Amino acid sequence: MRRIFSGSLCLIACLAVLSCQRAAPPTNLSESKSNTNLAETAKRASPADLEALSNRLVDQVAAVKEGDIVLISGGVRDLELLENLNIDARKAGAFPLLTLNSDRMAKKYYEEVPEKYDSQTPDLDLKLATLATVAINVDSIEGEGVLSGVSPARLAATGKTFEPVGDLYLKRNVRQVSVGNGLYPTDWRAKRFGMTQDELAKTFWAAVNTDYSALQASGEKVKSALAIGKKMHITNPNGTDLKVRTEGRPFFVSDGIISPEDVKKGGPAVSVYLPAGEVYCAPVAGTAEGKVVVSRDFYNGKEITDLTLTFVGGKLTSLTGSGPGFAALKAQYDASGDGKELFGFVDFGINPNFSVPAASKLGNWIQSGMVTVGVGNNAWAGGDNKVSSEIVNYLPGSTVTLDGKTVVEKGSLKLQ
Repeated sequence: MRRIFSGSLCLIACLAVLSCQRAAPPTNLSESKSNTNLAETAKRASPADLEALSNRLVDQVAAVKEGDIVLISGGVRDLELLENLNIDARKAGAFPLLTLNSDRMAKKYYEEVPEKYDSQTPDLDLKLATLATVAINVDSIEGEGVLSGVSPARLAATGKTFEPVGDLYLKRNVRQVSVGNGLYPTDWRAKRFGMTQDELAKTFWAAVNTDYSALQASGEKVKSALAIGKKMHITNPNGTDLKVRTEGRPFFVSDGIISPEDVKKGGPAVSVYLPAGEVYCAPVAGTAEGKVVVSRDFYNGKEITDLTLTFVGGKLTSLTGSGPGFAALKAQYDASGDGKELFGFVDFGINPNFSVPAASKLGNWIQSGMVTVGVGNNAWAGGDNKVSSEIVNYLPGSTVTLDGKTVVEKGSLKLQ
């Protein structure tokens, strides 16, 4: 399982998760969209050459080969791309299985499926997790806050039930490709970033189709520089002041390619998140000290301001904030299981070809110089905390020093 977007709490939902991938945030949809509207959205959001994109994802990114069992998932909006992925996988001699997700289905699950089944052992998913060698997921989220009316207890129970599924993917070194990374160009997300949907779509797909070889070289350079450090200090004009130790901890790179070297390493090394461009690690447990402040964010479509997290001995000891979305975020956090309070990861954006307007005050994973920290699950980053929840905090404009040397200065990466 991997990360939630928009600084929200991430819970594995049985209808939307593939192993250790970052799950998309619980989102809210007032009503399901018609197929016509979905088609229009896909036409605006997709790149012109879906055949070429599919071929690249299957052959270059996931390195699908003969005999692989490939799980492919996404939404109706991207059906043409998903069909292409299915055929391209079979052309390589692999055995694909395509499944569809939707906001409506996720919502109806909690409306109509009895609560007692939230904790039912997911036998089918566990069986598939023992078979799959590759998983490709295309973000299927259409609206904001689809699950905002669901009780925190049910979401937490579902997440807990599916933790063993994600664990199996990691243990079996399943090669995973996730397309979206909290940036898929939906109308509501474009508005959050202060862009038109067409502008975000153009930026998004250009980043997906970036030069992975150049990004790979840059990522290795940043990883090498960070890996030799011991003490990291993150500050931000908004009041963030956090210290954490990274000595001896492995760093990983999401550079858009699962290379043969990545396959040898296994675990988090065989997961990529597109658009790509991140270097991340799970710091030394118990070492996070200080305060993280997020000036503006959203949870289930509702704004949160001045979200403040205080850490002592690597544990979250205080969570405060204001705005209409804070109470729901706090309730979801409180309902989550053991491990929810542990500092999880530090992530650095390294993609120089992606940016959003600074006026939005919202961050994203990949923008060069972006600093992201999180609480909870960090198995995707090389840690051992498998709890099915996360709070992700984007910190644009931050300064980071490593053993006294500045590696990020006011949102500018100094290692490339």
